[in-house]
Amino acid sequence: MPTTDHQQLLTWLPRLRRYARALAGNRDDADDLVQDTLERAWNRAGLWGGVSDMRAWLFSIMHNLHVDGVRRPRVLTVNLDADTPEIPVAATQGERIAVLDLQAALERLPLEQRQVILLVALEDMAYADVAQTLGIPIGTVMSRLARGRERLRALMEDSGQPAEPVRLRVVK
Repeated sequence: MPTTDHQQLLTWLPRLRRYARALAGNRDDADDLVQDTLERAWNRAGLWGGVSDMRAWLFSIMHNLHVDGVRRPRVLTVNLDADTPEIPVAATQGERIAVLDLQAALERLPLEQRQVILLVALEDMAYADVAQTLGIPIGTVMSRLARGRERLRALMEDSGQPAEPVRLRVVK
């Protein structure tokens, strides 16, 4: 296998992780999803020459694995490393609350709408690429995106999170 193909696969790793984290909702399941995606892509390395868009191909694999995982019954597990703190993220409390509100609102969206919103907004994919990745018509992508955005907007308003960030004044 040429090195360039191997490097091309690795260039998409951060985006795969980000999308998997948004889909799975937690770091451990997201890491498993990314690993399964890369394993499946690696096992099909002979197909890489015929793949015109590696990103769309990898996201399609991840999408299919995620859908299969959602359909499959799950066994509850206990994290043996529960006392290990996560790496701290430098953010203000207000930003953290807004992110948590957005994450909670995203989780309340139907899976079909959440997937389209994440691929378009988070991964900056074109509608045609999203349609190809999810195996749906482009019109369906557009309608799911519109309905998802409207639902997300309503959920954010219900959570008390204003649409525009509130600017605080410094009082002396």
